[in-house]
Amino acid sequence: MSLPTDFGPDSGGRIKGVCIVKPIVYGNVARYFGKKREEDGHTHQWTVYVKPYYNEDMSAFIKKVHFKLHESYTNQNRIVVKPPYEISETGWGEFEIVIKIHFHDPNERPVTMYHILKLFHSGNTNDIGLEQGKGLVSESYDEIVFQDPTQLMHHLLTNTKQLTLSAWDHNTNFEEKKKKTVKTIQDAKHKVRLEVVLLKNRLKLARETIAQFKEEIAKLQENQYVI
Repeated sequence: MSLPTDFGPDSGGRIKGVCIVKPIVYGNVARYFGKKREEDGHTHQWTVYVKPYYNEDMSAFIKKVHFKLHESYTNQNRIVVKPPYEISETGWGEFEIVIKIHFHDPNERPVTMYHILKLFHSGNTNDIGLEQGKGLVSESYDEIVFQDPTQLMHHLLTNTKQLTLSAWDHNTNFEEKKKKTVKTIQDAKHKVRLEVVLLKNRLKLARETIAQFKEEIAKLQENQYVI
C-alpha cells in the first residue's frame, strides 16, 4: 500500500479536538471434529479474527495484526498484514490470545486486546451457536478511538473503501444485543430508584419513631421530677 509522504516525520502534527471512532469485532469460531484426532489429540478447528464492524477495508490504516497464541504452538507469534485479519489452527484446549493492532502511522500507538479462545459452550452471553452441530462463535464488539489523530492518520482513517460489495453481516446481532443491554440497564436503574425510595421511607419512619421515643422519655423524666 502506498502512503502519503508529505506529512513529515511527525505525521503532520496532531489535529486537536478531532475524535474518530472505528468499531471492530474480534473473536473466534470453532468447530468440533466429532472425535479426538489420533495423531495429536486435537478436537477442534478454530479461527481467531479481527474484522470491521462496518463494511470497510481496514488495511487503509492498519499495518498489521499480531496474534500471540499459546506457547505450545510451534510458532506462537502470527502476523497478518492484509484482510482478512485471521489465524486458523487446530487444538483441544482454551487459552488467552493476545491481539495487537499496529497502524501505518508510527506515531499512533498499537492497540492491544485479549480474547479467550472458546471451543466449548459455557452459557456465556458472548457465545452463540451456528447451525446445530456446526460450531460455536465467541465474539465481542469494541471501538478503537483516535483522539487528536495526526494529519496522516486522519487522512488514512477518512479514506477507507468498502471491503466487499456483498452483504456485510456478523454472526452476532450486536444491535439486538445493544437493545437488550440498554433495557437491562434501564430496568436496573428503575429497580434502584424504587429501592432508594423504599429506604428513604424506612429511614424517615425510623427517625420519626426515634423522635417519639425521645419525646416519651422526656415526658417520663419530667413526671419523675414532679413526683
